[in-house]
Amino acid sequence: MDRPAIVLLSGGLDSTTVLAIAKDQGFTPYALSFRYGQRHSIELEAAQRVAQAQGVARHVIADIDLRVFGGSALTADIEVPKHESLADVEEAGVPITYVPARNTIFLSFALAFAETVGASDIFTGVTAVDYSGYPDCRPEYMEAFATMANLATKAGVEGTSKITLHSPLIALSKADIVREGLRLGVDYSLTSSCYDPDEQGRACGKCDTCLLRLKGFAEAGVTDPVRYQSA
Repeated sequence: MDRPAIVLLSGGLDSTTVLAIAKDQGFTPYALSFRYGQRHSIELEAAQRVAQAQGVARHVIADIDLRVFGGSALTADIEVPKHESLADVEEAGVPITYVPARNTIFLSFALAFAETVGASDIFTGVTAVDYSGYPDCRPEYMEAFATMANLATKAGVEGTSKITLHSPLIALSKADIVREGLRLGVDYSLTSSCYDPDEQGRACGKCDTCLLRLKGFAEAGVTDPVRYQSA
């Protein structure tokens, strides 16, 4: 029996792992990515590679322009912060790379996509362990959105379907995420996580997400297969 599910796919470490988890649980994945005015297209290109490699039923790239609001180093002319260690990241609070309400916007699109393909399940790669402190990655946020989703949809109101929001990584460390992905055969060389890669697509190695990714691979005892500028 076909079990369609929407998987938010950025092309990074976490969302790629979640896509593999959804497939392993028997879902037919419909991947959803966004061209939202982010400062580079490297990660989106990675999402396309991952979607093809993992054989999704359909990969939709939605166009929205969050540059009209700005407010983030990813959507405005603001320099991406670089750090020497994760201790610097932890002391910084909610970083300037946080895009205002991004997860709420993305999940709303996923909800619309789910209704059109008859999916009752949405997968997202948020994590609240090794993360940058974004407010829309917390378990209480995910629970609140799931409640809202079932009040806001035709299927929810009519009682024909209940939306379930899956965040299987939310309590996992980056190392645990890497281990789970490798167990499922994920090819992490296809992915890209860096907020500020160079023109060759090489990761900077010093932004929040690079440091967290490198920590995960190091603690998992394996080498990160993507290219870094310092390598």
